Amino acid sequence: MVRVNLDLEKKDDLEVLGTTGWKIAPGFVPGEPNQGLVAEIKASPARLPDYDDSWWEQDADFQERRSVGFTFAWYRLHITVPDRVRGTSVAGTRMVFETNVDNYGEIYIDGVIDRVTGVVTGNNVGKRAVVEDQAVPGTSHVIAVLVANAPLGEPVGTIFMRYATIAFE
Repeated sequence: MVRVNLDLEKKDDLEVLGTTGWKIAPGFVPGEPNQGLVAEIKASPARLPDYDDSWWEQDADFQERRSVGFTFAWYRLHITVPDRVRGTSVAGTRMVFETNVDNYGEIYIDGVIDRVTGVVTGNNVGKRAVVEDQAVPGTSHVIAVLVANAPLGEPVGTIFMRYATIAFE
């Protein structure tokens, strides 16, 4: 099969996946005091697929530079596997999410992180996370990406995603 890509920044490509776009909210636990940063917190519920993100910024620009200093934000996308992409059937293909974030990131597919491929460390480091080994049209998924400014002890710059794609191969 020929590899086909969808650019998750383009409206037409997002529509193929049954979504209007990204939802973004600041914080490790969005909406909580101090952005959810508390000692010894075990996990953020924002990674989970059933987390209520309805109040988050809608159809957000993931390339927008956000904040300064010690900062976290979640980027979430609800998608549905299509039957075809650019005229090609995708049933049974491997479906992969690809991204690059500034500075540090974690990729959760349906609330689960692959601790080998799902951690983005460093600027300009692209990462791939498998969404489905064998794509099933009509299946829904939530892609959640936690982005943090780094180095954590003395953060510089801002946070953003450089690009995001879905590939079928």
